[in-house]
Amino acid sequence: MTVSTRSGALRTGRALLVLEDGTIYRGYGYGATGASLGEAVFSTGMTGYQETLTDPSYAGQIVAQTAPHIGNTGVNTTDAESRKIWVAGYVVRDAARVASNWRSERTLEEELIEQGIVGIQGIDTRALTRRLRSHGSMRAGVFSGRQANRPDEELLSEVRASEPMAGRKLADSVTIDKAYTIEPHEHGWFAPPIASIVALDLGIKAMTPQRFAERGVRVHVLPANATLNDIYAHNPQGVFFSNGPGDPATADEQVELLREVLRKGTPFFGICFGNQLLGRALGFGTYKLPFGHRGINQPVMDKTTGKVEITAQTTGSPSMRPLTGRSKPPLKNLGA
Repeated sequence: MTVSTRSGALRTGRALLVLEDGTIYRGYGYGATGASLGEAVFSTGMTGYQETLTDPSYAGQIVAQTAPHIGNTGVNTTDAESRKIWVAGYVVRDAARVASNWRSERTLEEELIEQGIVGIQGIDTRALTRRLRSHGSMRAGVFSGRQANRPDEELLSEVRASEPMAGRKLADSVTIDKAYTIEPHEHGWFAPPIASIVALDLGIKAMTPQRFAERGVRVHVLPANATLNDIYAHNPQGVFFSNGPGDPATADEQVELLREVLRKGTPFFGICFGNQLLGRALGFGTYKLPFGHRGINQPVMDKTTGKVEITAQTTGSPSMRPLTGRSKPPLKNLGA
């Protein structure tokens, strides 16, 4: 049975979003039918839902979009940030009934169904976001079809028995199997490369090496289990650690690898997960934010100038570095 909402979107079958604190949101199925468990988080971007879904940083998470109308431009092959959708589940308020865009190849729901992503639509995502902001990200489950007919107490018990995000090691599950190289000439750079770097794929987004290549930088992308010899086989002028999912406190192998890179004096830079590992390599710890910063519209102030810039983030566990003054890393000699 289908029910037409005031927005015109078609809603099929009932579905539940169950939070570990006992809160239950009742809506309608969206995407694949079944059950899925993960950490409930919210993303504040007003657009870019396909990029969010295919960002490996969201592996293991049930993502709620704060923007109310999702799916109106459909999906296409070009805008995917990786080889598949990584979210554990998907939560939207008003799912578009039709996709209307000249670049659209299929609807968002068709893509969710094809990739087996269980979702829910028709709930008050503003109320959900306020709860996660007040009480923090928490374990959750999306249940639709026959799964939604199970007793609420049974579903809640399943959610509470699921694995929390703290302590989860996920980078190894999203990384590539084989190394590859992105050449500048493949992306509009018609001169010799100006530099060559190695990027460690901890959950890298496709646009990252492409943007490097557009600026004349050759990028050798290596899997998360790459060794020091693997990195220096490419004679890099710099080493980059990518974004990625899970708890940075679990990435001991990559932290030690980074220390070896720093001992060699090779320029290093990282983003998100990779930057958190830099903090760990220098002796700083990490901690879990109550609800994290996720979206393409996150304001950040440069404390040295007072300038505020709008950034894209998928951050849940930042580094415990001082907020003011010059940082003095605990491990000055990068000792083992």
